[in-house]
Amino acid sequence: MELHEYKDRWSTAEVSRDDAGVLTIRMHWRGKSLMWGGPPHQELPELFNAIASDRENRVVIITGTGDTFIGLGDGPNPLAEGRANATVWDRIIWEGNRLVDQMLAIEVPVIAAVNGPVSVHSELAVLCDVVLAAEHTYFQDAPHFPGGLVPGDSMQIVWPLLLGPNRGRYFLLTGQKIHAEEALQLGIVGEVLPADQVLNRANEIAADLAKLNPILLRNTRHALVRPIRRAMADDLHTGLALEAIASMSAREWNKAQSDAAGESK
Repeated sequence: MELHEYKDRWSTAEVSRDDAGVLTIRMHWRGKSLMWGGPPHQELPELFNAIASDRENRVVIITGTGDTFIGLGDGPNPLAEGRANATVWDRIIWEGNRLVDQMLAIEVPVIAAVNGPVSVHSELAVLCDVVLAAEHTYFQDAPHFPGGLVPGDSMQIVWPLLLGPNRGRYFLLTGQKIHAEEALQLGIVGEVLPADQVLNRANEIAADLAKLNPILLRNTRHALVRPIRRAMADDLHTGLALEAIASMSAREWNKAQSDAAGESK
């Protein structure tokens, strides 16, 4: 696939590539910081698939817009409230598997220029080969367990892998925020920088990588992500299925709690 075939197809990402083969994805929603929802969940797997199919790409940079990498929108979550049926969840599970699988299928080094907080789908940052963070960044899994959902869309794999089993489970169950400097000490990010320097630094690293033998770049990427891809193959689909089951039980549980409260009055 060639760049002109896919670069302008997306409502949630701006895609560009320089003459050295460094492709930049700038996630956004209507020109502002990306708030997670249906459109990026649908589009980003297809974008990653297109990028993985284009062998003119030498290095990929993923960044956000404004002062947030990925945020969580306001208002109730229909999944946590049990308002998604099996047909809806079948689509979510399919997209959720492809989101991670197609990102890891990109055959060249991927750099995250994390321009601010990441409260949802942090795998898009921390699964990159190089992670650079703005000073005001924090990482959190807000929509899952704290919001009433099983952390099953790779969070249950990624964070225990990065933090260790006990700290990873603590992070997921408490909704903890890990701020940039702590993330650096924990090995989650490679560098912490002023916000206005993050993308420039990503471009510096990308430019140096792009000068190298492309077969070296691709084969190194394959070697680095193989253990992660094995872990995802083992547990990602199961995690999404468990998330769906718990979600669909929420309406029944909430009704039972409401009925019990009414009877106790």
